[in-house]
Amino acid sequence: MKATLLLFLAGFTWGCLAQVLEPIRLWPGTPPGALGQEEKDVPTLTPFPPPPDRMTGAAVVICPGGGYAVLADHEGSHYARWLNELGIAGFVLKYRLGSSGYRHPVMLQDAARAVRWVRAHAPEYRVDPRRVGIMGSSAGGHLASTLLTHFDDGRADAADPVERQSSRPDLGILCYPVIQLSGPYAHRGSRDQLLGPNAPEELARALSNDRNVTSNTPPCFLWHTLEDRGVPPENSVAFAEALRRAGVPFELHLFEKGPHGMGLGTREWDPARRHPWTVACAAWLKQHGFAR
Repeated sequence: MKATLLLFLAGFTWGCLAQVLEPIRLWPGTPPGALGQEEKDVPTLTPFPPPPDRMTGAAVVICPGGGYAVLADHEGSHYARWLNELGIAGFVLKYRLGSSGYRHPVMLQDAARAVRWVRAHAPEYRVDPRRVGIMGSSAGGHLASTLLTHFDDGRADAADPVERQSSRPDLGILCYPVIQLSGPYAHRGSRDQLLGPNAPEELARALSNDRNVTSNTPPCFLWHTLEDRGVPPENSVAFAEALRRAGVPFELHLFEKGPHGMGLGTREWDPARRHPWTVACAAWLKQHGFAR
């Protein structure tokens, strides 16, 4: 009885802690490339740790969508809470945006720093630094796919211990992602916010991330719907085809129904109305040693 009560109190305390955790600045001082000192100029990471009795030691950095113009909360905190149910620590990234005057590679710097930060602080969150993934929806999926194809090993001689860490995610989850910034399936809004409205075509092609997959790209889970009118499903298909050519493990799900931007199933937190992609993804995460 006493052990059960202690376990309950520990879980209650941890649950309260997860709700009140504050965003953490990715850089202790002025972030590289900052255009000012306002909230929009400061990238942050908000931790959502799972209850201690459920944690698997895995973590996922979450990049919300929003066309590089805004950040959609239902593609951030909602995903983190869902990952917690699977025993995975979620870390929601607030990256800098095109609508605030930022352009590539600032967003990639923020995503890379987030993965490095989680690895550098892994003991504090009881996270295995060898099990840190990245997840993104829509334009956040483009950012995630950019890091999945543009990572580095870190700098062993860096004075900042965070910068010594690798930025390579151990796996990726791409939800109705923008992949192509050039061609008939490109998402023009994301392209303009990321690169600027007059960006050269060769830069847009270079950041169409199906072109950047190699055999060292991490395993990926992708899903899209055929009804998506915001970002055509050909984006996910193109990335999956590139993964297959490179011999990278992946799982691709194309669902018949569902609008763009649906998140877990609806924009509200409603576990009863979750889309089937969440079941398939949970099974895939378990297969890869991330989920319970």
